[in-house]
Amino acid sequence: METKNISRVALGAFLITAGIGHLTFARKEFQAQVPEWVPLDKDDTVVYSGIAEIALGTAVIVTPKKYRNTMGKIVAGFFAAVLPGNIAQYKNRRDSFGLNTDNQRFARLFMQAPLIAWALKSTDE
Repeated sequence: METKNISRVALGAFLITAGIGHLTFARKEFQAQVPEWVPLDKDDTVVYSGIAEIALGTAVIVTPKKYRNTMGKIVAGFFAAVLPGNIAQYKNRRDSFGLNTDNQRFARLFMQAPLIAWALKSTDE
């Protein structure tokens, strides 16, 4: 399997694992990232985003080569869409995932760019 395919499958596995975490072992942690302005219950938001991550992860793995580029753009858009949650965690000083200082929460904001790049590069055909 070529490096790009390994990266794409790893991205899918990462998303599926994160989605499972939303629904199970990290549910409370993810709630700390839901901005106050989201009109849904925090737990509902976490559950819905977990389902979306599982679906996106599965799609990244199984999408035919012809559509992978489009799928990568969708996943990159998803990563961009969750950035406000990371900003809310920083702004509201919510501890979660071991991020219990302002500096750690601030540094986390810069992780979205590599995730977006991963989605785009691993699906670029």
